[in-house]
Amino acid sequence: MRRAVTVKRAGSWTGLAAGTVTLPFEDRHRRRIRMTDDAGVDFLLDLADAVRLADGDALVLDQGGKIVVRAAMERVADLQCGDPADALRLAWHIGNRHTPVQVLPGGVLRIAHDHVLVAMAQGLGASATERNAPFQPEGGAYAPGHGHAH
Repeated sequence: MRRAVTVKRAGSWTGLAAGTVTLPFEDRHRRRIRMTDDAGVDFLLDLADAVRLADGDALVLDQGGKIVVRAAMERVADLQCGDPADALRLAWHIGNRHTPVQVLPGGVLRIAHDHVLVAMAQGLGASATERNAPFQPEGGAYAPGHGHAH
């Protein structure tokens, strides 16, 4: 069985990929697990430590080649406030619940859909748009490779 033993971060690798694996956010924080790529071929993710995988990362195979990670489309809610103070207040409340959040252009906040959090956001003056989209939340200030590219 193929083994993926290291991760190359998106933008740090070149060349062709041997395949892709499309995963929702909750399945992109792993260390060791049997996976199936998008072509239906099994491989073993066998990393030294658990890693939060991002869209565009490459899983490097021990026999050569790479499998590219793709963020799956999933049910999300995009939250937007008309006033910067309301947006900051909303961000504080989301963070206070330790909820993963993706910051989109224009200050839109994307969360995994949760009807309770959507109602809370609307109660704080936000509009909520539900959609199916890739979800790539912030890694956090202490996450390796933390950056500001959104």
